[in-house]
Amino acid sequence: MKRSFTFLLCSLIIFNGVWGQTRVSGKVTDPSHHALQGVNIAVRGSYDGTTSGPDGTFSFTTTEKGPQVLQASMAGLKTDTMNVTLNGSLVDFQPVMVKAFNQLNLVTISAGSFEASDEHQNTILKPLDIVTTAGANADVVSALKTLPGAQQIGENAGLFVRGGTGSETQTFIDGMLVNDPYFSSVPDIAQRGRFSPFLFKGTVFSSGGYSAQYGEGLSGAIILESQDLPERSSSTLSVSSVGLGVGQEELSKSKTSSYGFDLNYTNLLPYYAVSKQREDFTQKPVFWNGDFNFRIMTSKTGMLKFYGYGNYSKLGFLGPSLNYPGKQDLFSLINYNVYGNLTYTGLLGSHWKLYAGLSYSDNIDKIQLGQDNGAGDTTIDLNQVDNRDALGQGKVMMTRYVGRFSSIRFGAEYHDAFNRYGYDLYDTNYIDHYAAAFAEGDFYLTTRFVARIGARSEYSSLLRKGNLAPRLSVAYKVGEKDQFSLAYGQFYERPDTLLWLGYGHSLGFARATHYIASFQRVSDDYTFRFELFYKNYDHLVTTVPDTSNGGSGFARGAEIFWRDRKTFRNVDYWISYSYLDTRRKWINYPFAVQPDFAATNTLTVVYKQFFPKLFTNLGLTYTFASGRPYYNPNLPVSGFMSSRTIPYNSLGLSASYLTTIHKAFTVFVLSVTNVLNSNQVYGYVYSNDKARSMAIVPPANSFIFVGMFMSFGVNRSQEVIDSQ
Repeated sequence: MKRSFTFLLCSLIIFNGVWGQTRVSGKVTDPSHHALQGVNIAVRGSYDGTTSGPDGTFSFTTTEKGPQVLQASMAGLKTDTMNVTLNGSLVDFQPVMVKAFNQLNLVTISAGSFEASDEHQNTILKPLDIVTTAGANADVVSALKTLPGAQQIGENAGLFVRGGTGSETQTFIDGMLVNDPYFSSVPDIAQRGRFSPFLFKGTVFSSGGYSAQYGEGLSGAIILESQDLPERSSSTLSVSSVGLGVGQEELSKSKTSSYGFDLNYTNLLPYYAVSKQREDFTQKPVFWNGDFNFRIMTSKTGMLKFYGYGNYSKLGFLGPSLNYPGKQDLFSLINYNVYGNLTYTGLLGSHWKLYAGLSYSDNIDKIQLGQDNGAGDTTIDLNQVDNRDALGQGKVMMTRYVGRFSSIRFGAEYHDAFNRYGYDLYDTNYIDHYAAAFAEGDFYLTTRFVARIGARSEYSSLLRKGNLAPRLSVAYKVGEKDQFSLAYGQFYERPDTLLWLGYGHSLGFARATHYIASFQRVSDDYTFRFELFYKNYDHLVTTVPDTSNGGSGFARGAEIFWRDRKTFRNVDYWISYSYLDTRRKWINYPFAVQPDFAATNTLTVVYKQFFPKLFTNLGLTYTFASGRPYYNPNLPVSGFMSSRTIPYNSLGLSASYLTTIHKAFTVFVLSVTNVLNSNQVYGYVYSNDKARSMAIVPPANSFIFVGMFMSFGVNRSQEVIDSQ
């Protein structure tokens, strides 16, 4: 109430306000009951609030009524909330604030790990960055390819990291493994991920040395954390050159639960009608995708989450046959995929935190292979391939907070995996029961020095073998913004693909040992990171002269990342460079060589500029990668993998315009890959008689996307402006 008001008016307001006010009071502490000063306490979405005093106590009044959310927030700490009904009665709010992973005033483990999050301060990319990165086409994995350590692979699905294959990098949602995170493989064409980045509030990309909580990956991990309760109900509508989409997020009146869904239909027939493709598509790609989620706050600190999706897709195409000149090879695919996970996270008292999760996934591929008879005859000789893989998983973890910042966590998980491979009359399948236990602690000797010590043990019933993987990371903060980190760890993975062929317990786990040293400087406007790594491979699967775990290899290199949000007004750019020296002897390699999925030098420059008066974003992404090895069977054995592709060059462009249409926040998007129409060759394949070869190239030199995205109830324009 302004002091300049007259006494009479002020008295009337006070009289009415006393009857309509609710007093909120309490005390803010950490898990060890230490009082916290300077924490912001407020009614979410209002101006009513205060800050905690030296003893952690606070008190304020509010005129808000009905169901509301009280929140306690402070930089470097996780926001604590409580759902209340304000009706004039005294409200007692006792926030317990725990540390956030990345805070500017506390050293954190950073070796091998990039984080993309809305919550944490030391972020590299945010969900909005992923969407607005030119050339990424709103794909999480494509955006992560702009970071150091990732290879530019255009012919196979997956994220290839530091000399590892795509299958060596695993994906997790809310702590649970995702068995099939990419759309099903198509010969020589990489597939995008199945998820939208806006489904997640945090993304951690670990290129090595990751936590003992996670396994089954020799090279890296993509760790996704789904959104909590939305701030308000909202709807979305998208119309693009490739399809349609609708979505809904509904927040309950009590603000303690929500549900949401998204439905998307993609059909490339109209696009391919105006954009010539190298393949002759007999079935233009069609995709139906749907996901559903719900969130329930079971208590002040407990959250129950469900996330699930279903995909259906089909496509088919003809291409020139290498082995049968004059004929064409046919590939057609129908895919069914479902995934769901249910997780619970909550505090048990002031010192313990419980995490528990269940998940299930099922993927079915129905593939037809064959050749036509040439000379205009459309008769096709077909072979039928039927693959299925299903995975059920359970996981539980307990965390014990020790002192102000340290914590110890331990847990276990179990997988029930089923895989089936059928080719015409041949059929084989296997079931594997996989169990793991892990323990790990973050020990803060000071606020500037932390050590993470842990181990993970795994056992496979099919392999009839187990392992024990120690892991150690340390970090030391030398200033407010600078820190050094070191990491060591052993990582194991089952040879899943070859198990399909029936080798079973004759094989064992493959192993990779990581050594990482990094320096990083992070502020609000700048990020600099330099990292050295060495990775040693043991027990890789070889198929020559027989199938065994006799393979080995190494990968070593250096990486640099620089991001600048301040030097140029309304400009955000980053530069990443990776040097990779790697050799491996595996599968049918006669000796250790640089594999065909590894480039020695990779450089990416991402540039984004926002024009405030025009409410327009412009983005450019340039990527260079040196030529990769490929196998030429016409060379002697001594020349194995000595041939090189041309260097990879790509310039992507994106532009977005922000506006409002009938009270709906709307974004118009234009995205073009490979604007300069550069030739891109990923490798070569040869006929069985070695007489003919064919370059592996993209289906088209460029891809153009035009879309309109409307949001009813949530305006992201300020989020876009704040991100600049």
